Amino acid sequence: MVSSQPLNELIRGILDALPSDVRTLRNDIERNLRASLTATFARLNLVTREEFDVQSEVLARTRAKLKALEEKVAALEAQLLKQRMEE
Repeated sequence: MVSSQPLNELIRGILDALPSDVRTLRNDIERNLRASLTATFARLNLVTREEFDVQSEVLARTRAKLKALEEKVAALEAQLLKQRMEE
């Protein structure tokens, strides 16, 4: 879920950009805008920065393990090929 600080900043920016004659409706606009944006963000299935960073670290470790395994397989294949050539 998205934290409320970026949402508040987005809403404040939109409300500040409104023409002065529309600002009298500010509370209604803010309430409707907040409800609409909250519902939209909820449907987007967003993750927090912390969750993203954790998954990035997991991916980096997985890639490192994959690279090590690929190198090990290549070395074993080379060793097997060498043994077959010697037979």
